[in-house]
Amino acid sequence: MIGALARLSADRPALLLLLPLALLPLLTSAQRRVPVAAIAAAPADGPSRAIGAILRTAGIVAIAGLILALAGPYRRGETLTRTGIGAQVSILIDRSGSMNETFAGRQPSGVEESKAAAARRLLAAFVGSRAHDQFAVTAFSTAPMLVVPMTDRHDAVRAAIAAIDRPGLDYTNIARGLAMGLSQFGPASPATSRALLLVSDGAAVIDPRVQDTLRAAFARLRPNLYWLFLRTKGSPSISDKPAGEDTPQAAPERHLDLFFKSLRVPYRAFEAEGAEAVAEAIAQIDRLERDPIPYTEQRPRRDLAGFAYALSLAGLVILVAAKLGEADLRRTGAPAARPRADASDPARLAA
Repeated sequence: MIGALARLSADRPALLLLLPLALLPLLTSAQRRVPVAAIAAAPADGPSRAIGAILRTAGIVAIAGLILALAGPYRRGETLTRTGIGAQVSILIDRSGSMNETFAGRQPSGVEESKAAAARRLLAAFVGSRAHDQFAVTAFSTAPMLVVPMTDRHDAVRAAIAAIDRPGLDYTNIARGLAMGLSQFGPASPATSRALLLVSDGAAVIDPRVQDTLRAAFARLRPNLYWLFLRTKGSPSISDKPAGEDTPQAAPERHLDLFFKSLRVPYRAFEAEGAEAVAEAIAQIDRLERDPIPYTEQRPRRDLAGFAYALSLAGLVILVAAKLGEADLRRTGAPAARPRADASDPARLAA
């Protein structure tokens, strides 16, 4: 109660000094006075005293409400911290040229959907289904680009995701993309879940020196790592060993998977060869990331002048009704006109 009163304020607080004027109905009355020879001889009239108290209260409310309304009262906005179910999710999206192709490895035509378009559609639905999550979106190809930092403004996140099917470049620098994706995790309570979602249709060799830097970042932040591998049909799986020499240059996707497994953080890889498989993988991620997360709720300033005007109007309506009750409607009408004498009636003429 005290906290709610502390958030009340006014645009013109000086007008509140006029509030003592609201006590005027206690000193005088606007009702018609009727002289009585001996008021002590009249019996006690409880209903009349109650009506008098109601009218005085109505006068106080009418004056006080008008003064308060003119002062411009309002309730200050506030920021509330609540706890919901969700996570901090940093989405890292591959924008290399191959993402513009379909899962069949060709340019889309007709109703065909590119891998980037399918990811855009399904990720937008994923964001829309999680009310309390915080999201960041990073795109990468030759160099990473921060599209939107960690935020709970889901409209901005969906707008960022909607831009990922723009034409990209051919080279994939996944190491710099991972570094920027990890840097989006802001301060959070120890109980807050963090998830790094990598959406890519390929991989690249990560320099051993950069691997050490990434290992340190993963060890510090401890995010849950998800790799949504949009595999072109017929291409090698991340678990397939090459026929020749097993090196990062020969099988970059396989060795990126091995690197992720060596990070000692919760890690899952999803291989998808079509939009349906992508939808199923995102649904699994949605089910996995269901931990308590604190979030802030902004309450805007609320104008209270309308409420004060309504109180004043209610008091005035009661007072006007009381004044109308004093009026004798039979005596306020126009006097009736006398009938005109008829020249053909001698009795009336004589009168």
